[in-house]
Amino acid sequence: MTDEAVVKPPSIFAGIAIIAGTAIGAGMFSLPIASSGMWFSWSMVVLILSWFCLFNSGLMVLETNLNFPRGSSYDTFVKNTLGNGWNHFSGLTMSFALYVLAYAYISGGGSIVRHTLEVSIGVSLPQTVSGLLFAVGIAFVVWCSTALVGRLNAIFVGGMIITFVMSVGDLTTRIQLPILFDNDASYIPFILAAVPYYLASFGFHATVPSVMKYYGPDPVRIRQCILYGSLITLVVYGLLLMVTQGNITREDFKPIIESGGNIGDLVAALSLVADSNTLSTLLNIFANLAVVSSFLGAGIGLFDFIADKFKFDDTGSGRFKTALVTFVPPTIGGVFFPNGFIYAIGLVGLCGIVMTSIIPALCAKASRKKYGNTQYRVWGGDGLIYFTLFYAVVLVSCYFLAAAKLLPVY
Repeated sequence: MTDEAVVKPPSIFAGIAIIAGTAIGAGMFSLPIASSGMWFSWSMVVLILSWFCLFNSGLMVLETNLNFPRGSSYDTFVKNTLGNGWNHFSGLTMSFALYVLAYAYISGGGSIVRHTLEVSIGVSLPQTVSGLLFAVGIAFVVWCSTALVGRLNAIFVGGMIITFVMSVGDLTTRIQLPILFDNDASYIPFILAAVPYYLASFGFHATVPSVMKYYGPDPVRIRQCILYGSLITLVVYGLLLMVTQGNITREDFKPIIESGGNIGDLVAALSLVADSNTLSTLLNIFANLAVVSSFLGAGIGLFDFIADKFKFDDTGSGRFKTALVTFVPPTIGGVFFPNGFIYAIGLVGLCGIVMTSIIPALCAKASRKKYGNTQYRVWGGDGLIYFTLFYAVVLVSCYFLAAAKLLPVY
């Protein structure tokens, strides 16, 4: 036995939980609604293609980030690979997207705190106070460490999987194959309107530098985190599409869409199929866990981006300054203007295309030329990079065509 202590590397479960917890959000319930026009078979094709593109673009972020010191994030590696112009553009889009998402999570998370306190100890708080408590709680966890975020997200993701499986378990036995595999050539035009929704479903890229900061320059371990975390997300989304579109006919989705298409309308339709009083409760618990885990993931990604941008150190005081810049602006918005994010959320998707596809592909190509990327290189060469950029062009085109109301909507 040597005198030098053997340091055991961190478990990959924390990293997997950060990736999966960030990607899986309550917004996933919009997927069956958005996909109702193209239906299940085409939905699965788009889902798998989106996973493939975004999983590999996540690896491109890893590949580029490995050329820089531990703790570096988008600000450092975009500036050093693409230059200041791209860095300013990337910084604006990333900050806008993550701040708006944090704003939205604080607005919605306050209701979780209020409901929990009311049920557990009988205290009913105003929305402003509960929203503030939620934001302070998340900020404290993120300020403590990435490791704590990973451990908590592991618990939340485990709870999400359990509640989701329990809620859809009975529905899987009721799936009707003629409904599920209802195919028609007339469904194909609806694909383009649905594609952008799938981009947001795998938006974990901002957390890749945070995972690398936690594990250090360990491409094998980090790749496993990205792979398994994104695969968990893929399976959850696939099951959701299967149980909804295998139990509710395509025609029956029309009244759900006309009534607003929110989670309550979808759960109400599924409850009629399963005749279960617990379905709504389980899906509500799942949605609440998804909000908290997604906020933790987005929060740590924004936190490390801010620390990298302003060069705050990783001491307690440095992390406190980073936490203030990260959480004070969205908290003010979420507490005092809880509905304002609705006006900005539409642009988040466009910013997401930049963060998750365009910047990773361009950075990987530039860093290979500049640094050689000897530690790790994503498979596929330039071909995969060009395919990722083509995917981004398709998404941007769909976004603007949909905004101009030029795409068919079911």
